[in-house]
Amino acid sequence: MSVPGMEVSAENESPLPSNDTKALFSLYSSYLYNRIRTLFPIPINYTNSLLSKVASIHGYSGRSRRKTCLPIPLPPVAAAALPDISSGAITEAHRIFHVLEDIKEHSLQNLRSIQKNLGFWQSKAQSSNNQKAYFMICQRGPCAFMNGSVQLIRDYIADGSGMQNFYGAASSHISERIHVLTSLRYFLATFLAEVYMAVDRVGEDLVKDLEKSLPSLLVAINDIFLKLEASIGHFHANRQSGSSVDGSFSLPLMFTKLPAVNQEGSQWTDCETRDAINLIYENLHRLNSYLSVLVSKHCKPKKITLYWMRYSCGALGFAFCSVWILRHSRLMGSSDIDNWIREAKDSTISFWKDHVEQPILSIRDELFETFRKRQKSVMELEELQLTSDSLHRMLLTFSEQTVGKKFPENASDQQMLEIVMTRYEKELMHPIQGLLSGELGRALLIQVQKLKLDIQEAMLELDQILRANEINFAILAALPAFFLSLVLAMLVRAWFKKDTRAEGQGRVARIQRRILLAEIERALEELQSCEELELEKDAQCMYGLVLYFLDSLHCAVERHAEAAGEWTCLRKDIVDLAKPSLESGKKISIISRMGKYDCLLPSSTRQ
Repeated sequence: MSVPGMEVSAENESPLPSNDTKALFSLYSSYLYNRIRTLFPIPINYTNSLLSKVASIHGYSGRSRRKTCLPIPLPPVAAAALPDISSGAITEAHRIFHVLEDIKEHSLQNLRSIQKNLGFWQSKAQSSNNQKAYFMICQRGPCAFMNGSVQLIRDYIADGSGMQNFYGAASSHISERIHVLTSLRYFLATFLAEVYMAVDRVGEDLVKDLEKSLPSLLVAINDIFLKLEASIGHFHANRQSGSSVDGSFSLPLMFTKLPAVNQEGSQWTDCETRDAINLIYENLHRLNSYLSVLVSKHCKPKKITLYWMRYSCGALGFAFCSVWILRHSRLMGSSDIDNWIREAKDSTISFWKDHVEQPILSIRDELFETFRKRQKSVMELEELQLTSDSLHRMLLTFSEQTVGKKFPENASDQQMLEIVMTRYEKELMHPIQGLLSGELGRALLIQVQKLKLDIQEAMLELDQILRANEINFAILAALPAFFLSLVLAMLVRAWFKKDTRAEGQGRVARIQRRILLAEIERALEELQSCEELELEKDAQCMYGLVLYFLDSLHCAVERHAEAAGEWTCLRKDIVDLAKPSLESGKKISIISRMGKYDCLLPSSTRQ
């Protein structure tokens, strides 16, 4: 995308609309500030603070919260010796380093705001016609809802093509904002790239002789501001007719040109240096004010505007609930709420006892009373063994007397029990004789002893089964409370661990960082293509976008790379990618290497 530039004076700009109070306040505050600065020389550190406060009034407070991270392209010696703004011993010439930092920071912050709004409109442009129409009617506030509905009905009654006209209007509304924001991103990215390249060209000279090389750098920065004004002025001149963005808005942008006195001199005085730096700060403030007003005209709707219908329904439902609660409260003489609270309290206590307290106590008793239950089991086993030994002796004596021979002590109970049953069946043929003079009574007693042994064995096995499942029963009783606690823990974790941004943790944040890396690679490839086609302006724009994405990646990965011990190497790669003098082919190879860092992998598990 190439946008030609031309000089446009202030007389050729359209006047500022009187109803735009925000723009009027911006311009008049800038004018008042300049008059005060002329009467009373203000230190640079106070000037910077004042500019930040005035910029926050124009809507820059939200963007200023996030400080940029990408360093300016100075040699390592100059970067290490960067003066502190709080030091009172630094000269006016040394303040140029802080001027460069402020230009870089404000440019990146403005690019961040433009990119955020541009991404919203680009996503809307890719949606279907029905989604665009829904956005135009239902997601731009109540007034747009009423006006859009009325216009849609009128067009439908007039010629029956209301929806087609509405689709066209929605596409035009979205595409115009994309065009404006894309152009602003182009101009601002080019501006940032030119500043970086100007600093890179004089970086070595700044280290060798700051006082001598400073005038040329200040003049170059001032010329970059004037080129930006010419490009934006030409852009406004081309869109004066046919603009549908809130009434054909145009805001004049007038940068102050550096005085021609001693521009080519070998050295400036402190007074001339201070005036030049103040002028650059003044131009930077005007640029911030201009972008604040223009971006606000084309920004995405606020969240409360996008979802005003949901919020309205929620407010209406809340009002009905409030009235219903009021009718059942003590204020209206009703005790319903007190009764409901009491029932809820009783139900909660009952749930706690049945599904939390009792199962936990059962598990505790089962775990801490193992020794006592073990003693009881030993006693039951001893009793079972006594019964078994008694039965064995009875079988042994009966078999020896019946068969008439000596049996070994380890004879099988089953074998001897067969002898008992055979004698028992024989005695049953003459039961009376067997009871009086036979072995029927003894056989019956042996069978009773065998039945007692079987019952004891069955009871012992059943008791062991029940004891083994006591913990399982307690866990089953506690399962409702466990699942409820698990759901609450997941909700709390999702609430506190928001990793949708690239700075966060988790899979989504890693994906965002990988997307930033892919954006850098794509921008570098387009930069290389523009350089091969000798498209200087487009190449500068792509280089500015590379700087923007590098700053976002720098801020996103710093904490994670430090935790992984990769920050030293990764930061060096990021700084190398930001160097204007490094070839694009080498930068693409650096990008391929950066994808292997652990903090930039798609998963937390190392490959």
